[in-house]
Amino acid sequence: MSFDRSHLPAELSGHASHLVPEDHAAVGTDEPDPRVRRLRTHRRSVTLVVSMLTTAVLAAVLMVLPMPYAVRTPGPTEDTLGVQDRGAGQSASELPLIAISGAETYPASGELRLTTVSVYGGPGGDVLIGDVLWGWTSPERSVQPVELVFPEPVTQEEQQQQGQAQMISSQESATVAALTELGYEVPTEMTVVAAAEGTGADGVIEPQDVIVSLDGESLESYPELLAELDGVVPGADVVLGVERDGEVTDLTITTGAGDGRALLGVLIDPVYDFPVDVTIQIEDIGGPSAGTMFALGIIDLLTPQDELDGAVVAGTGTMDVDGRVGPIGGIGQKMYGALRDGAEWFLAPADNCAEVAGNEPDGLEVVSVSTLAEARAAMVAIGAGEGADLPRCR
Repeated sequence: MSFDRSHLPAELSGHASHLVPEDHAAVGTDEPDPRVRRLRTHRRSVTLVVSMLTTAVLAAVLMVLPMPYAVRTPGPTEDTLGVQDRGAGQSASELPLIAISGAETYPASGELRLTTVSVYGGPGGDVLIGDVLWGWTSPERSVQPVELVFPEPVTQEEQQQQGQAQMISSQESATVAALTELGYEVPTEMTVVAAAEGTGADGVIEPQDVIVSLDGESLESYPELLAELDGVVPGADVVLGVERDGEVTDLTITTGAGDGRALLGVLIDPVYDFPVDVTIQIEDIGGPSAGTMFALGIIDLLTPQDELDGAVVAGTGTMDVDGRVGPIGGIGQKMYGALRDGAEWFLAPADNCAEVAGNEPDGLEVVSVSTLAEARAAMVAIGAGEGADLPRCR
């Protein structure tokens, strides 16, 4: 049976392509209509451009947005046997870091470099994502959440004031420890400022009491008091002799524990009668961590022996009046700063050894010290070329 298309209605008798919407492929071919292809390409281009612009804007914002981190970097070092450059208009020869009068001093041929850390973030200024990324990839830098570095919110001015106060106290303690190490007596008036709440001294000792003895042993200096406490078992009772209103009174106090020794639980304001006048002059550096290097500088200047014999030794560590070397922060950055400034040896507090071991920069010999006597012995050994057997952080 034949079928005559001429009898179909006009709307059905045309070409088959008329039955296909223009945005669909034509019957019998996989190619889209050219107009559809151009439209799709245009839409993709617009989407790509908008996405790129949005990404660029977000990246730009991220690059200038402060990050909640603090970045530690190696700071400047200073030779405690030398001078500090404080800028134009002042002669370096007029600015020795350690000036001593009242005793003979001797020239030194080496360097004892105190080390510092520069901190960015928190009160030290904002850090950006580039700083953080650099810190994560550089062995010389460290990145930490800002609240770990600055647990208490402080302004930059408050931070500087605290650092300066710690530096002054550190210099005083270093002077006492150095002179005591050299055999000098440093008479001290030990006036009580306050008793710590909840300790055995709370409610027993009073502000303005002056400590004069412990368990019947007369005390002439702060180091003597600490030495006596070393022989007391934490928690034991002691008899503390104090001068109150012009009379000596014996007080029984139950000691506490801390820093590996028995503690009285009192805050003391010591006033030292130095047999030698030591003046330490340094600017733009704060904190207590230079104590060990200050003490070694004083010892070197006051002894005829040229302990270093040209060696460059850097180091760090707090210094108690009884010669204990205490741990510090930023030990990694300080080692790299020492190496950068020419040091071949570095004296590190023994309590920092966990951070030091395995992280020593190539070319820097790191020695562990826990007391000023050990640090002094290390200085002498290094100068004599006998540093190979000094204790290391393992």
